[in-house]
Amino acid sequence: MRILVAPQEFKGSLTASAAASAIAAGLRDALPGAEVTEAPMSDGGPGLVDALLASRPGRRIESDVTDPLGRRVRAAWAMLVDRTAIIEMAAASGLVLLAPAERDPLRASTYGTGELLRAALDAGAREVVVGAGGSATVDAGAGAMQALGARLLDARGDDLPRGGGALARLARIDVAGVDARLREVRVRVAVDVLSTLCGPQGAARMFGPQKGASPDAVETLEAALARFAQIALRDTGVDVLRLPGAGAAGGLAAGLAVCAGATIERGFDLVARAVGLEGLIARADAVITGEGKLDAQSGLGKTSAGVAAVARARGKPVVAIAGTVEPGAEAAFDATISSTPPGMPVDQAMRGGAVLLRAAGARAAEEVRRLVS
Repeated sequence: MRILVAPQEFKGSLTASAAASAIAAGLRDALPGAEVTEAPMSDGGPGLVDALLASRPGRRIESDVTDPLGRRVRAAWAMLVDRTAIIEMAAASGLVLLAPAERDPLRASTYGTGELLRAALDAGAREVVVGAGGSATVDAGAGAMQALGARLLDARGDDLPRGGGALARLARIDVAGVDARLREVRVRVAVDVLSTLCGPQGAARMFGPQKGASPDAVETLEAALARFAQIALRDTGVDVLRLPGAGAAGGLAAGLAVCAGATIERGFDLVARAVGLEGLIARADAVITGEGKLDAQSGLGKTSAGVAAVARARGKPVVAIAGTVEPGAEAAFDATISSTPPGMPVDQAMRGGAVLLRAAGARAAEEVRRLVS
């Protein structure tokens, strides 16, 4: 029997690679004769570097960059052998870098993500893939633009301070000083959702509250993003309001489109192509996927649902494993398994993620037997 294990990260507990290894170990415990293949996945958020390094040759690099509030932090990224750089914006500008009391998208900046892009250029990248997910920011990528040499100016001609709130005073965007090397490099932004920059499904109103924005701050940020879009169109000709995915990662995709000519892609599709997911599924008898939490939204574009859709198109059964499985999550899969025992506190389950996923992998073997018999 051939089984493909293709989970994404279990946020706060295990990377996609570690999760795949734990599940695969449980499958091998229960099915010693099975041929188990591991393919860690990502939707463009945290885990993108691990997923692509697991499938393609390259090396991990660390750079000293700026966190969302201006402090120095070490951020990991990757350079593949074909000189494609893989960057996760969350490593430099992510919510995970801030304590809950520090969350403030009016001040938080993507400057460190721009520094990572510059590090990739310094290392000789020919192409840069930026994973846009897990951000602490709602600054339309303004900080990243500034790190790459763009100037965002107020009515007096002074450079704006960092943070999304400052964009309300934006009067001019000057891209003349943007790093010239970007003209020779393809920049691709991998997004988990094709959210708009502004509006009910946009960077401020949909995602601002989870980044610490109060209702008043959300409206301030919404107006600031609209101002950015207006000035960007006038000064650069790029219409980010009409650009699908421009609202990803607090609008990072919009800023990179303006200053680096970046294209926007669904992160799952990008990773699926890179790892050869269709071919791996074609050779498998069953597929195991998973993530930290499965809920009613998991069938609407998350990595686990993407894996399931490819598998079902090939007529292959899919089992999903998650730390938590909520009602309504089952529809996208042939079977679901919760790795967390009833009554176990979430923090304890996260600390013991590898052990629990190995046990869940063994239980998944029983579902696979049933589904392929």
